[in-house]
Amino acid sequence: MQSRQRMFSSAMRLFLRWFRLCPRRGRRRAPRWLRELWSYNRLLLKSLYFNTLTNSDVIMDCLFEPVFWLVDHLTRWFGVVFVCLVVILTSSILIIAYISLLPLALKTYSPAWIAWHLCYGHWNLVMIVFHYYKATKTSPGHPPQMKCDIPAVSICKKCIIPKPARTHHCGICNTCILKMDHHCPWLNNCVGHFNHRYFFSFCMFMTLGCIYCSISGRNMFIDAYNAIERFKSLDAEKQGVPVTGVGLLIGILPPGSVTGQSYYQTPPPAFTFRDKMFHKSIIYMWVLTSTVALALGGLTLWHAVLISRGETSIERHINSKETQRMKKRGKVFRNPFNYGRLNNWKVFFGIEKRSHWLTRVLLPSGHAPYGDGLTWDYCPRRKDMMAI
Repeated sequence: MQSRQRMFSSAMRLFLRWFRLCPRRGRRRAPRWLRELWSYNRLLLKSLYFNTLTNSDVIMDCLFEPVFWLVDHLTRWFGVVFVCLVVILTSSILIIAYISLLPLALKTYSPAWIAWHLCYGHWNLVMIVFHYYKATKTSPGHPPQMKCDIPAVSICKKCIIPKPARTHHCGICNTCILKMDHHCPWLNNCVGHFNHRYFFSFCMFMTLGCIYCSISGRNMFIDAYNAIERFKSLDAEKQGVPVTGVGLLIGILPPGSVTGQSYYQTPPPAFTFRDKMFHKSIIYMWVLTSTVALALGGLTLWHAVLISRGETSIERHINSKETQRMKKRGKVFRNPFNYGRLNNWKVFFGIEKRSHWLTRVLLPSGHAPYGDGLTWDYCPRRKDMMAI
């Protein structure tokens, strides 16, 4: 029995060897370019999971790389469109305020309220225009392209230059940005070390301006909305009242020829096209300013929280991951750029003495930020960085 099994197994081995060595007739090999493409795709697929450092984030980044490329290029192309949209929308609110609201305010408000609205409104407008212009035109800052003695934490894989601390690469601007926060399409510019203060101040004063317009124009919005509804109801009504008891003769007999006739014509409406446009512009202004106040107000509060923590938007994401990693090891992560809430705001606004809270925060100021963006002071436990 065993001898038969041995003979059968040896016969099967001989058959398999012959089949493996025998040339396969009638089967054509695939073209070379197709085999190379197949081998290249297999290598790419294996590179995703034949690596001990690979995780789900790396795989998702690889899969969404075409989407990121498309978004970056579209944002770069439409940056000018977004800037023009900001200018157009802001200008439309100013036109409505000066043409429609200002004459009405001069007729109805007391001199004290007129002075308040004029002073606050124009101060807010100057702050918005100044900080938006500076945030758009000011360069966020770039690391030096030449070799220097400035300490770096890594090498940019795309720029192939040393990256100082808090420096990140922007795919839209295609360059490295000092203390990069994010790329803002509404500025058509990156928010970095040298224009971060302008960006936040613009968001803050634009939010305050929209809240001011929304609160002060609330009653006018309600009146305008009711007036528009009244206009619609009047337009739906017929311009005349039918005469009773005349029947089909109403279109034939002249007025007054029938006994008991109560024929009359409705007077023209008490509103004009100018009145309609006035009420519609009030509704447009209130809806736009209220919407921007909610959306931009949330963004401003978020950036205020980040500034209080001494972080940027990118660093918030990095620090949260680092906190979880250190927590698994039983350690506590400390942000080396957090100097305390008050000191973080002093460093951000460049406050060096008490008068700077007025001259550098509440008034237009083009002073440079604290530091050069290349080196940073690592002193999280320091009580007071800038004595005021």
